Amino acid sequence: MTLWNQLLWGSIYLSFCLILEIMVLVWCASVLNKLSARFSKPYRRWQIGLMLVAAIFIILGGHTAQVWIWSSAFVLVGAIGDWNTSVYFSLATYTTLGYGDVVLGPALRIFAAFAAVTGLFGFGISTAFLVSAMGRLFSLNGQSYDGKD
Repeated sequence: MTLWNQLLWGSIYLSFCLILEIMVLVWCASVLNKLSARFSKPYRRWQIGLMLVAAIFIILGGHTAQVWIWSSAFVLVGAIGDWNTSVYFSLATYTTLGYGDVVLGPALRIFAAFAAVTGLFGFGISTAFLVSAMGRLFSLNGQSYDGKD
């Protein structure tokens, strides 16, 4: 892949993943609103815990989908031949862990770096969402949460 192709396709996959991340978080907010409407205020510990668990699993699903999107991209461009290695490489790159035991050639390094940028954005946006959502739940509860029912 040429430099410009890597930039173009990396930007396309990055944009697609960020749109997916936004859609997942909007859906997660909707789920949290529906759950919180079912519970009476002040929330009990288990209710806040249930809402947090729901949010984490929804967000985890979004991140997993993005890793699979990048895995598919690496297989489609012929960077990695088998799915096992592709998922492994995508996960290590998306989380910016980058073990280094699977390395792409010079013609795809920039393209692969976009997977790491996607993970940085995704984890950052997800973290901000969780902090905001939990802060909102605690403030709607009418007090700071001290762990007591």
